[in-house]
Amino acid sequence: MELIIQFGVIAFLLLLGLVFGRAAEQRHFRELKQKELILREILVFSEKHPPADQEFRSANLVVGSVVIAEDYFKRIAASLRSLVGGRLTAYESLMDRGRREAIIRMKQAAREAGASMIFNVRIETARLSESDSNRHAMFAAEFIAYGTALVPANRP
Repeated sequence: MELIIQFGVIAFLLLLGLVFGRAAEQRHFRELKQKELILREILVFSEKHPPADQEFRSANLVVGSVVIAEDYFKRIAASLRSLVGGRLTAYESLMDRGRREAIIRMKQAAREAGASMIFNVRIETARLSESDSNRHAMFAAEFIAYGTALVPANRP
């Protein structure tokens, strides 16, 4: 009977963590969408060169970076999925959030510089991990978005 109670407590705590983790992730996605709407007028291009028919007052390097870590429940879900193969959707959402947040931060830097567009945009991802004494690795990823922000010549 005591074993059943312990199992029940563990299951309850796992479920509680999963629910709160999912809610936090969904809140972050809503915040990202709001920020993207606010910054939608700043255009982002992967092309190296801006249009030749436009004049620009200045060009500045802008960078946006963020580090996003997995939670314990994503690790469990990914571990179970890796046993049978397939898409690791738990990590896909983590990667999506990281890329979007880095682009938002880069656009915010461009807005502060007075830019209307960013050219030659690149996104880099680096895996950061750390192991504790029990050899439990924590996964985190750093996302860096960078490009050349162009300030139009007609802007004050």
